[in-house]
Amino acid sequence: MTGVLGWIGGIVRGGAQPPEQVARPAPQERRRVDLRKAINAVSDVVQNRPRPLRVFDQIHMKTGDMVLQSEMIADWADGKRLAFIGDGDAISVCVAYLRARDVLNFGPSHITVFDFDERTVEAVMNFADRERIANLDARLYNVLDAMEPGELFDCFYTNPPWGASNNGESVNVFVERGMEATGHVGEGVVVIADDDELPWPKHVLASVQRFAALEGFYVSKMQRKLHEYHLDDAPELKSCNLYLAAVPGNLTRPTSEAISDPRRLENFYGLSQEPRVRYVRARRRLDYGVAHEDEYELELLESDRE
Repeated sequence: MTGVLGWIGGIVRGGAQPPEQVARPAPQERRRVDLRKAINAVSDVVQNRPRPLRVFDQIHMKTGDMVLQSEMIADWADGKRLAFIGDGDAISVCVAYLRARDVLNFGPSHITVFDFDERTVEAVMNFADRERIANLDARLYNVLDAMEPGELFDCFYTNPPWGASNNGESVNVFVERGMEATGHVGEGVVVIADDDELPWPKHVLASVQRFAALEGFYVSKMQRKLHEYHLDDAPELKSCNLYLAAVPGNLTRPTSEAISDPRRLENFYGLSQEPRVRYVRARRRLDYGVAHEDEYELELLESDRE
């Protein structure tokens, strides 16, 4: 794994070599990345993604952390089939785009996004079509529905609602679907709240780890307090990467069932926010890189008013 230090050690700034005191991977494993190209590529993705809906606990990761996260996930899932269980941040698109633009020379062989927000699905598909990224696609899907049988993935990624009001049960639902996407024999990365001062992130982390163990997965690694968010009421709250892996010999589970247990749905998106929406539908196709017509009006010059 390259990891954060590998990323920092591999950045090329104007042709200068990274300082020797920075920890770096072995020469045969070193992967150099042009930081400017990486940031510019991720900014293209940010321009393309829809605005977050806070009512569904959609909160966007800050751009600098998206760059770092994309490199780490591309490295972790190099050569593998990767399923995203929800992806408002658009890390899936960043990972695929950085590889397609040769900013990274590694990454997943294929990426599929499963999201209940049609705006996200359309944004992914439109971007993939415009940039001719053949190994990126998206499907409209709600995690409360059973997953359709068929293709299996090697690994999954999810940044779900963080479960502050339900002891992490909403996280567990997304994790369960990720495990199903791999046939319960793959690996996963769960992005989850991480804070030393607040008690609820610790309870959620414990809940997710218990759930993973019951499903035949173990925590293989944890990268703490990596990401910041555009979160007005808790700007200092960060998240971590929790890496899960199936225990060798874990039993595959080919069937998937819809989730309707009220105890699992309580406070799903926050306090008193139970799921009532199956899909977020896009009213019209929007170009997220430009201002919407309902955001402004034009006041003409005197000579043009006649």
